[in-house]
Amino acid sequence: MNRPFKHLNKYFWQYRRPFILGVLFVGLANIFAVYQAVYVREAFNSLADGSAAANIWLFVGIIFGTAIIRGVFMYMMRQSLIVMSRNIEYDLKNEIYAQYQKLDFAFYKTHYTGDLMNRISEDVGRVRMYVGPAIMYLVNMLTMFVVVISSMFTVNPELALYVLAPLPILSISVYFINNTINKRSDRVQSKLSDLSTFVQETFSGLRVVKAFAKQGAVGGSFEKEAHDYRNKSLHLAMVDALWFPLMLLLVGLSSIFTVYIGGLKVMDGEIGPGTIAEFIIYITMLTFPVAMLGWLTSTTQRAAASQKRINEFLQAVPLISNPDEHTGFNLQNDIEFRNVSFAYPDKNYNALTNISFKINEGKALGILGHTGSGKTTIAQLLLRLMDPTAGHIYIDGKALDSVNLDQYRQSVGYVPQDVFLFSDTLRNNIAFGKTVLPESIIIQAAKDAALYDTIEAMPEGFETLIGERGITLSGGQKQRLSIARALAMNPKVLVFDDCLSAVDTQTEQQILDGLKAAGKGKMVLIVTHRPSGIMHCDEILVLDKGIIVERGTHKSLIEQGGRYAKMVEEVDR
Repeated sequence: MNRPFKHLNKYFWQYRRPFILGVLFVGLANIFAVYQAVYVREAFNSLADGSAAANIWLFVGIIFGTAIIRGVFMYMMRQSLIVMSRNIEYDLKNEIYAQYQKLDFAFYKTHYTGDLMNRISEDVGRVRMYVGPAIMYLVNMLTMFVVVISSMFTVNPELALYVLAPLPILSISVYFINNTINKRSDRVQSKLSDLSTFVQETFSGLRVVKAFAKQGAVGGSFEKEAHDYRNKSLHLAMVDALWFPLMLLLVGLSSIFTVYIGGLKVMDGEIGPGTIAEFIIYITMLTFPVAMLGWLTSTTQRAAASQKRINEFLQAVPLISNPDEHTGFNLQNDIEFRNVSFAYPDKNYNALTNISFKINEGKALGILGHTGSGKTTIAQLLLRLMDPTAGHIYIDGKALDSVNLDQYRQSVGYVPQDVFLFSDTLRNNIAFGKTVLPESIIIQAAKDAALYDTIEAMPEGFETLIGERGITLSGGQKQRLSIARALAMNPKVLVFDDCLSAVDTQTEQQILDGLKAAGKGKMVLIVTHRPSGIMHCDEILVLDKGIIVERGTHKSLIEQGGRYAKMVEEVDR
């Protein structure tokens, strides 16, 4: 079996029963097909002998009966092998999706969404064509060859050799065309991923495209990508197109040999005329399997290329993994950063250097800094989307990289800087993943996020559909909805990553008042570039180029008259 397909062995073993039954049904269907040819020979020979009158209806009945039985076995064959392929497709998609969820933040920074979508849809579809129809036709072809060729040699070995003479040409053709199809299939699949990525990014940024009136430029780029894909697909189709005429030529040669050599033998009295009819039926039976050989080759090679691409993801090892999936974890008292430093792999400098602080239960910590100061990096490290390159993060005195990651993250309500909303109702975006959430919690979360009055003013209220990525909402409404989603979880820790940048000062104050009530008894981390959002915090850290340059309460920092005081003064002007 082709090496990329080794990953599928576990599925073949899992569905071994329908696979074995399918192979059995294929063999039985082909055996009854041979019986049809045998009784056609007997019928023709009886006609030549003049004794067909008594037996003709018997032969007709037997031929009709074997055809019915063969049809039943072919139906059962498809029910076994095709259903098996659908089950494998279902399991493989679930396996890929589960792997996508395990892969870490760094993985998604280097892989495009369109490519990921293509692998779980187009590539899995091609693999299904291999494990279902391709294997079914392959087994049918092999059993048909074995049954039919053995019958041919049993009836007349010499005539069988003449009929099968074109087969070596077929074998040589398979060898050379196989390699070409494999290479071109790889190129087609790779280009399809590029095309999917381009389309996905264009649709996601369609408002920007229209705002800059760049439809023509984007359309030209799409045409170039599509033209490239078309050319590669046509090059593959050119190879595929060689098969059918080649197969017809080989079948035609076999038919000519049968009629000519068989006719000579009939005239010499070596065989009856029924043998020619029987061999013509055998050739007809072999025509479809032989004609399918090109399709089988192409489908198998495409599936191998797709499975190879799928394996690249399934074999990827996430840098961030859950070290303890079985032991429970319950966040209680504090989170501590101790001498934490972090450098991104593609940067030659530290995003954070020697950062230390502690957030205690019921306390709020504010982190202030300009763009690029390392604020968001702290939030992502706290969620363990990344691990520090130096230093440690402790949760209740335990190293963060040793606790149950899933349960820890369920204790954290995160409002990202780049808000992501789902194409669903306002209610479901607030509830996010919880099938049953009391109405009172949803309403209170909306009120704390200063969003309740806005929702009530909408014709459909909480049942309003917000469109893809919340396209129907303003920037401030998106941020408030994201805040409500975090509050509805009732987490132990609330992390706000510069999430008030799109709201006015009055709304910001309403949200902060709501957060004071919602954040009681919780650990709160607020990351911002605006001092107004963190004045109420128990402690404030001021970052500059990944280093803490000031720390203290709002009052003490104002008294110091340093960087924080100047930033507050600039806002008040």
